[in-house]
Amino acid sequence: MEEKYQAVVIGAGHAGCEASLVCAKMGLKTLLITLSVDTIARMSCNPAIGGIAKGQMVREMDAMGGMMGIITDLAGLQFKMLNSSRGPAVWSPRAQCDKGLYSGLMSKCLQNQQNLEILQSEATFLMVKNGKIRGVKVLTGETIKTTTVIVTTGTFLKGTIHIGKAHFKGGRFSEKSVTYLSKSLAEDCGLKFGRFKTTTTPRINTLSINYSKISMLLGDKNPRPFSHFTEVKKWQEKLKQLPCWLTYTNPKTHEIVEKNLELSSIDIGNSNSKSPRYCPSLEEKIVRYPKKTSHRIFMEPEGYDTNEVYLNGIYTGLPFNLQQQAINSIIGLENAKVIRYGYAIEYDYSNPLQIKKTLETKTIENLFLGGQINGTTGYEEAAVQGFIAGINASLKILKKDPLILDRNNSYIGVLIDDIITKGMDEPYRMFTSRAECRLSIRNDNADLRLMDIGHSIGLISSKLFKKFELYRNMLANMCISNTKNLSLKYDLSPWSIEKANEEIYIHKKYEGYIEIQNKMTKKIKKNEERRIPENFDYNELESLSTESKQKLSKVRPQTIGQASRISAIKSSDIAIISVHLEKHNKKIKILRSRKK
Repeated sequence: MEEKYQAVVIGAGHAGCEASLVCAKMGLKTLLITLSVDTIARMSCNPAIGGIAKGQMVREMDAMGGMMGIITDLAGLQFKMLNSSRGPAVWSPRAQCDKGLYSGLMSKCLQNQQNLEILQSEATFLMVKNGKIRGVKVLTGETIKTTTVIVTTGTFLKGTIHIGKAHFKGGRFSEKSVTYLSKSLAEDCGLKFGRFKTTTTPRINTLSINYSKISMLLGDKNPRPFSHFTEVKKWQEKLKQLPCWLTYTNPKTHEIVEKNLELSSIDIGNSNSKSPRYCPSLEEKIVRYPKKTSHRIFMEPEGYDTNEVYLNGIYTGLPFNLQQQAINSIIGLENAKVIRYGYAIEYDYSNPLQIKKTLETKTIENLFLGGQINGTTGYEEAAVQGFIAGINASLKILKKDPLILDRNNSYIGVLIDDIITKGMDEPYRMFTSRAECRLSIRNDNADLRLMDIGHSIGLISSKLFKKFELYRNMLANMCISNTKNLSLKYDLSPWSIEKANEEIYIHKKYEGYIEIQNKMTKKIKKNEERRIPENFDYNELESLSTESKQKLSKVRPQTIGQASRISAIKSSDIAIISVHLEKHNKKIKILRSRKK
């Protein structure tokens, strides 16, 4: 394949879809390589989008031109606003989706996108010359020339599936793993890898459930869409919500699991590869909380046209026969028939201390990483990384300044700053508690915070942006005049006066707290603006401890603020660096003045 692409995206999961769409929309000739065109945007685990803090990130991406929110509104079968009994700062949208419909709609979106081509193959080797990406080789031997590569391989890098004590290669059950790429990323690109793992749950047939014994969970009466561009009333009229259900494990379930822990692939307390702490397997929950006699099991439909029901809460690596026994011990599931059994999957991830804020690797120019390859877990965390990687790869090729989102203006900024600064020894998941400025980076005002960015880089059309500007101006006028209604000369849809009133109410509710938060943010921002040169030699600072030198040299923080967030770095270390930096800057100024 002699044709040259400006961008090649490897992997068509949630990160790869967003990355390839962004590159194509920003005018780059883009190629998306996937192992199978039939599994694009597949929801391997729970077919749900959003959740605590995750929903905020989807809204932020949507405000800048991402597709996940739009597709969710079209494919969702139940919508809920989580934490609605608490303050608006932590309200988090979540939608249960039709997994087949979601995958199909995203696939069609990719196929219809101008500048974007899709190739079913396996990327095996990255061509590197003089520290820069030059191309990609695929399994059949062809070479694809490209300027930049974005790797979004999810759980497929040397993926190994575990069921009980049996194990075999696979990126998902019945799907092959990516065998060769890890070696090229390590040997040709200088990246260091570790191993993480995660588990999935069994799926059962809805016809085998005794619904009279369990509790029904309905969606919101007035559901809210994810996308800012979905017209709420028309969407609500068409939406057909399906119920979810709730049951619990019991002492009998726990006894079955506890007696057979040695047969599980989880390897409780004796595993080299870490699983997500906040999404533990049933085996891990029973060991961690021995006094707890029950755990919640949310039973969630997987689609309008399928009988499969997802058992949210029974993530497991037990052998099939024991999974069946444990499920049948649960109230309402005494006769449940399993369609798909749960399993554990282990895969390679790249230490995220090896990437910059742009998600470009520090080792190879024009190589970007996004999603679970960076050690995160979850569709939403993956999608926003793919989105940002796609934007920054495009901006670099177009010779424009990169997009760096701050901790104080987005959850996406918090996520990226966390993983590139702190690294990780377990899969990273986003929570509202991770954000210092959560009072002002809410799900309701994502458009006010970030839509200007989406428009400036060409991902939000001028037509939609003009409507948004009208809405924003109306909002400002309503605040000034202290009125709940204004006469409208223009059509604002999908925005509305109702949304403006809600925005004003929430802002006034938090106004005093936000003022205090903003004062704190200003202090933090001063440190974020104090840049540290890339070639700064921490070994020259004799006052720093050996541990601090090693940590700083490994992370290579770009600012004083980022340096202060590195684990084990003390305030005294920051003071030493700041003093040395001031001396360094003075020397540069003197040298420059002498040259003049």
